Amino acid sequence: MVPNHTWKFFRAGGFDQVRLDTGTDLMALDELDQKLWVALACPTTGLEFDSGTLALIDTDKDGRIRAPELIAAVKWAGSCLKNPDDLLKSAPELPLNAINDATPEGRQLLASARQILVNLGKKDATVIAVEDAADTVKIFAETKFNGDGILPADSAEDEGTQAAINDIIACLGPETDHSGKPGVSQEKVDQFFAEGEAYSAWWKQTEVDSTILPLADSTASAFAVFKALQAKV
Repeated sequence: MVPNHTWKFFRAGGFDQVRLDTGTDLMALDELDQKLWVALACPTTGLEFDSGTLALIDTDKDGRIRAPELIAAVKWAGSCLKNPDDLLKSAPELPLNAINDATPEGRQLLASARQILVNLGKKDATVIAVEDAADTVKIFAETKFNGDGILPADSAEDEGTQAAINDIIACLGPETDHSGKPGVSQEKVDQFFAEGEAYSAWWKQTEVDSTILPLADSTASAFAVFKALQAKV
């Protein structure tokens, strides 16, 4: 690649350092000779920087952010904005009209931002704040179908389905939805009905095989007494 970006430098700490004054500077980072970088890697912890953001930039999850990962993150973030200069602003909010909706990824990002605001009861908001996107439990609290594969009872539209979900939770235990509510996954639903069918088949067998319930209707209570005594031994 032949560099075509003009860089500006300042002197600090006894050597020249590149100035990153504009979004264009950031978007051209891949053109900057890495011999001119102050550092080529940094840890994802122990810095005065949001650890969640650092973890996202660390795509190989080795606990360190290296130059290629930083370049990729800047390129992605800049491409999602109409004006990459917004990357240098310290504002806690981003106007929705600053998102680049001319690309498929930008349109998806804009749609996600709008959905988050709707879920938070801010459907008429024109900006999205860091705190809006940070609390996933709050975002999904009023969302029936949020894509996590877990269905809370109140996501069902009829009482019969709600009762079935509550029965599954009572029998097999809950799984936690993104909203923080107890719910069930497809795996739990399949397990519940498979075990239900097995129990039904077993119960029908008791009608023709008296050895299964040797004490007839008293078998269950006798077995409970046996288990209680066994636990004390």
